[in-house]
Amino acid sequence: MNKIRSGDEVIVIAGRDKGKRGKVLQRTDEDRVVVEGVNIVKKHAKPNPMKGVAGGIIEKTMPIHQSNIAIFNGATGKADRVGVKVLADGKKVRVYKSSGEEIKVA
Repeated sequence: MNKIRSGDEVIVIAGRDKGKRGKVLQRTDEDRVVVEGVNIVKKHAKPNPMKGVAGGIIEKTMPIHQSNIAIFNGATGKADRVGVKVLADGKKVRVYKSSGEEIKVA
């Protein structure tokens, strides 16, 4: 079970974007996620008239490793760790480690 999922509100805890908050847009693979407004780089793009793409320097959001982000707990206003709790019916849910309350899916 992935502790960080698409749609989660996360905060960056390490790297040049430390302290920034954003929403997880997608998981690129098992270890990396794309967070909106975080890890933005400038890429040089060649023009492609067949696709109607203009050339130049474009800003692109790149993936960030999941160890450098933590889920944002709205109740405390801080970063939090994620735990997994098994309910009575055998269903697994994600919970905040600090308070034990269930993480609502956005």
